[in-house]
Amino acid sequence: MNWLYEYIPLRDDFTTNDYGFIYKITNLESNKFYVGKKAFFHNKKKKLTKKELAEQTGPGRKSTTKVEQVDSGWRNYWGSSKELLADVKSLGEDKFEKEILRFCSTKKQLTYYEIHYQIQHSVLFTDSYNDNIQGRFFRKDFATAE
Repeated sequence: MNWLYEYIPLRDDFTTNDYGFIYKITNLESNKFYVGKKAFFHNKKKKLTKKELAEQTGPGRKSTTKVEQVDSGWRNYWGSSKELLADVKSLGEDKFEKEILRFCSTKKQLTYYEIHYQIQHSVLFTDSYNDNIQGRFFRKDFATAE
């Protein structure tokens, strides 16, 4: 299933210079939803080969690792909610809509807008798959607040 952006499916070969995006995944049968963030790439540490180690010159301690950017698997991502993942598995991917709400150009923007959209969609006070915001604010802590 492709991601939608402004209700237009993104192609599998879609690329962007942005850092990541904010998304909403909606269960089309129950309207239960999940709001989260996903980066396009991750940095991965990789050990240098003997040849790469030998090629290092200059003073100081020689590095034993290098950092490479790898695809995050965003095209097939379904969020981190265990309840959502279980529903996708039991109901099927076709019962869900994956929508990109906003692209973000930095990691800091990505974190801010995830919180922004989670609060805007009242994820802790509605029937959503989100049970917390940033691992700090939990649905159970607000159960008696309303």
